[in-house]
Amino acid sequence: MRKSYLDNLRWVTVVLVVLYHVFYMYNGQGVQGTLGKITNLEVQYYDIYQYIVYPWFMLLLFIVSGASARYALEKRTGREFIKSRTTKLLVPVTVGLIAFQFIQGYINISFSGVTDNPDMPLIGQVIACILSGIGVLWYLQMLWIFSLVIVLIKKIDKDRFWNVCRKTPFWVLILIAALVYGAGQILNTPIIVCYRFGLYFLGFLLGYFVFSHDEVIEVTKKFFPLFAVIALGLCIAFCAVYFGRNYADNPVYRSPLFLLYAWFGSLAMIGGFAKFFDFSNNFTKWMSSHSWGLYIFHYLGISAVALYLAKPGLIPAWAAYLLSTVAGFALSYVLYFIISKIPVYRWAVLGITKKKEKKNVQG
Repeated sequence: MRKSYLDNLRWVTVVLVVLYHVFYMYNGQGVQGTLGKITNLEVQYYDIYQYIVYPWFMLLLFIVSGASARYALEKRTGREFIKSRTTKLLVPVTVGLIAFQFIQGYINISFSGVTDNPDMPLIGQVIACILSGIGVLWYLQMLWIFSLVIVLIKKIDKDRFWNVCRKTPFWVLILIAALVYGAGQILNTPIIVCYRFGLYFLGFLLGYFVFSHDEVIEVTKKFFPLFAVIALGLCIAFCAVYFGRNYADNPVYRSPLFLLYAWFGSLAMIGGFAKFFDFSNNFTKWMSSHSWGLYIFHYLGISAVALYLAKPGLIPAWAAYLLSTVAGFALSYVLYFIISKIPVYRWAVLGITKKKEKKNVQG
């Protein structure tokens, strides 16, 4: 039986990611790798949206992915699980880079002027396009690695620790904040800062061992008001302390305030969705079934508007934000519709096999 709140939590978080990348593309906070500030405002106060969502939304996605992995492994063998995860996650970020994502890579390196550098040989530009095409697909890379590891862990654990976690009480959920802080200090890549292996692997494990239990979900529902108040307080404090600083780099992303907010923000979202959004209708089903394509393709529309319209000043700033938002959603859904219909190519770009199941197991 599918967990409707989990489906809703996933697609809503992906929507938040899309909106985040619109603000991120034109941010005035010194976060590199984008077009950057295009307004004449001394301070872009609306950039605060990035500070509100960035600490917790990817941690939350890994928690959701960990719980989904548990549900999938209840209906598949380890070998079947690895095969399906390799197709869905690894193929798009390897074969897919050459088949399609090099387009995103070209746009990414164009922002930095690599394509205009006469000293860069053609082969160097081609390699740069392919590698830069990874973009938002770093999430798939990490998730594939975690999926392989969890199969080994399950074989060793034999569900002993998983069964213990079924009884996780409220006070333990509070204390896990200390683990989150510790995990946030380790296994962070120094240059490409999105690869935060310590924090995100812990999130995946918590999803698998803790939040895959209905009993624990009931605890998050019961204490949702408290988690929400704590998260709101930490959100206000984080924004007040760090607004104007690069939230995506050290030392901010290793700070106690960042990581505490990441944890309690995730708890509040899980409890809130389990309590109020555990339902499905035609709209939620459509959004859920298209969230994969939205995540895979959304940055292409956003960055294309930025490079070809906003950067040369062909449109005003407000139009750049609006068109990037529309393109982020519309182009994603169009590409997903078209590519998912093309045999072989859909496997290469989206990890969709010929025998795609419309009613698959959670995950």
